[in-house]
Amino acid sequence: MTIRADVPLVQVPPRGIWGTGGLARHTSAEHWLGRPRGRSAAPGALIRRYLAAFGPATITDAQRWSGLTSLREAFERLRPALRTFRDERGRELFDVPRAPLPDPATPAPPRFLPEYDNVLLGHADRTRITVLSGYTPVVGDAWLLVDGFVRATWRIERAARTAVLRITPFEPISVRDRTAVSGEGKRLLAFAAADAKEREVRFV
Repeated sequence: MTIRADVPLVQVPPRGIWGTGGLARHTSAEHWLGRPRGRSAAPGALIRRYLAAFGPATITDAQRWSGLTSLREAFERLRPALRTFRDERGRELFDVPRAPLPDPATPAPPRFLPEYDNVLLGHADRTRITVLSGYTPVVGDAWLLVDGFVRATWRIERAARTAVLRITPFEPISVRDRTAVSGEGKRLLAFAAADAKEREVRFV
């Protein structure tokens, strides 16, 4: 536990294969990279990489994702090279130059997110995709996005040669959206349960 907390490690394959598990195995970052680690502790490159993936985002978002604290000074140093925005609550958002900004009316097809997906972990404020009343987001759940928002959890149940994608909505899903979700669900089953003889998408 001390090594995992204090030594830079990489979790190596075959851990994390679809449909199976096993003990987590690690090696040192130096061994995995084949070279010594850099000595610079400046977080500028990390911040730019983070924003390229998850921007626009707040400083708090970057801190929550990275586990680092006191990043304001680093953001201020980078400010001349970044774009800034304000969200609906007046919070300042940062992004890299020339990053795409889709039109708000752009359709968002259904997406099945696995447990601990970075879409969930990349921001401190998850209400940007979880605006449902009466539901407390649980990071360990596998979530279904419909029109860009969390509308259900999901899991695949296996029995012999069958696979059932069980979808549990938090609120009613329209017939049109169910059709789109079922189509995406069938593609998910074809990938994650390719060996199943029978596959079914079921709303429960």
